Amino acid sequence: MAGTLIAGAATADITPKGSQFLFGYPHVERRSTGVHDPLLSSALYLADGRTELMFVADDIIFVPRDLAGRARERIASATGVPASNIMLTATHTHSGPITVNYLSNEGDPAVPKADENYLRLLEDGIVNAAVAARQSAEPACIGLATGDDTGVGTNRRDPSGPADHRAPVLAVRSAKTNEYIAVMLVCSMHPTVLHEDSAEISGDFPASARRYLHRGVLPAACPVLHHTGPAGNQSPRHVVKANTFAEADRLGEILGRAVARALEEARYVDDARLACLRDWVELPPKAFPTVKEAQARLQAAARRLEELRRQGAARQAVRTAECDWFGAEEAVTLARAAADGKIAAARDACSPAEIQAFRVGPWTFVGWPGELFIEYALVVKAECPDTFVISLANGELQGYIVTPEAAAEGGYEASNALFGPDAGDAILHKTLRMLKRA
Repeated sequence: MAGTLIAGAATADITPKGSQFLFGYPHVERRSTGVHDPLLSSALYLADGRTELMFVADDIIFVPRDLAGRARERIASATGVPASNIMLTATHTHSGPITVNYLSNEGDPAVPKADENYLRLLEDGIVNAAVAARQSAEPACIGLATGDDTGVGTNRRDPSGPADHRAPVLAVRSAKTNEYIAVMLVCSMHPTVLHEDSAEISGDFPASARRYLHRGVLPAACPVLHHTGPAGNQSPRHVVKANTFAEADRLGEILGRAVARALEEARYVDDARLACLRDWVELPPKAFPTVKEAQARLQAAARRLEELRRQGAARQAVRTAECDWFGAEEAVTLARAAADGKIAAARDACSPAEIQAFRVGPWTFVGWPGELFIEYALVVKAECPDTFVISLANGELQGYIVTPEAAAEGGYEASNALFGPDAGDAILHKTLRMLKRA
């Protein structure tokens, strides 16, 4: 039946009220000294008369799994949208407050525990945005198109390696006024233009892209939901000229222009069918090295880093080696945790992992928790056209989910992982079976 779609959108400010430890880089007591741009929780509600869906994108590094569960239940109670039909995501900015106590950071004296007061502010902001989005619902139409975000970044370890620069853009407009209600996009890239020497709260380049769109493409009050696709091995490292706000703005403008071009190509319908699929998957455990073995790898990583610095190697190569050294330190912490029997509790807090799939007209948005390598999402897109994976959905996995090749190579991502590459295959195969049987 034509004209059945309704939609609403809203934002809530989740910027901390005082100084916070900015999470994402080790060894630095990095407390915020100001706010470069506010952090937002941005919600989009969709309904077709039979099914209700809610997307909530948050300018934060992680939405903790337990917080996500509480917020979804609160939203369900206040709006009637089933908790299973609510997807909460994190943009993964590394210039926002710490929200998760990572087991691998326990050995780093510079990293504090998450601030419970801020976590309450975050949870309330998520709920307030979602409730306001539902309350603002009106007859609507949606448009779908993909943008090309080439230039925002590349594969982190190999700039010619696997990547995905096709960014899906979902535009929602009022059926009465034709004004934009919301715009939603998925960009598979780490928001890490800003590094550990930056002490201002920021959403990094996704916030810059939002500002670009609000300067002339969209109304200033139009919510822009930025979801980060699988980006475990995707980074701006090989395209940035410096780790500055100016560079975040440059990359944000590249993304903003890609979204603007997609909006020009979008064709709108007011009778899109909606659906929600959901399943759970047990994640296979990872075998950890002994503490002695992990310490030997740490020493090798330190020697490699020092050698590259002495040789005057390229900035990107030095940064990759530096991150590998970070990862080797965290691997020692995890090896000790495995020896002390702490790993099982951390794994149990993450597994089974939830998989969501929201169908919006001809498109499907799949929600995966944690930071997965892009290769897994590329398989989904190849086997299920018009399907786009959103990462960091409804929780995190205490580290990366890497490919078997990356696990064999070692390096930062494989070292800083609670689960092995078998977990990636488990998530992938469960997702494909869920999508193909529906």
